[in-house]
Amino acid sequence: MDKIDAVKSIIKNNGGIAKTADFVAVGLTNYDVANLCKEGYLERLRQGYYQLAGQEDIKEEQVLASLLPESIVCVESALFYYGYSDFLPRQWSIAVPRTFSRTKLKIDSLATKIYYVQSDLFEIGKTNGYFNGVRLAVYDRERTICDCFKYRTKLDSEIFNKALNAYAVDKNKNLSNLSSYAKKMRVYKKLMDVMEVLLGG
Repeated sequence: MDKIDAVKSIIKNNGGIAKTADFVAVGLTNYDVANLCKEGYLERLRQGYYQLAGQEDIKEEQVLASLLPESIVCVESALFYYGYSDFLPRQWSIAVPRTFSRTKLKIDSLATKIYYVQSDLFEIGKTNGYFNGVRLAVYDRERTICDCFKYRTKLDSEIFNKALNAYAVDKNKNLSNLSSYAKKMRVYKKLMDVMEVLLGG
């Protein structure tokens, strides 16, 4: 198999995006990868990540899964995912740890709204979901509602109110998790004042 066929095969097997390490694992060198970029066969997405030049746009979800596997879908994007918002976000709301490298977040093909989260709160409510067929980490319903209170100033009032009302009537809600998360995230009083009204005391 020649180098170009090898590269095509690797990229196809990795959902359209491959890392330098994937190429090296089948015997290509960093020099080969650099040359294939120069010759117009490969296109660099970010340091160490490549797609085939001129290939059809990869799904945003796949870009997110491949380039930012540490991130967690949150706030506006999570609200839309759970049906708590009708507003399709123009950018992906994602949470990353506060210590996360800013350079890793520079991805030209992906519009993102970044929430930097302190490490002791980062994993609370983390679960997985399928977005357009791609598995991504996403905060669960309760964490998403707590985040609405934590980031109240960043949220449109209509989105905030609709989300809380939608959660209140959601058969899948878990009020004990909501209470537990809210205490850890220090939004318990604010959250309970509103939720008690919505849930009828």
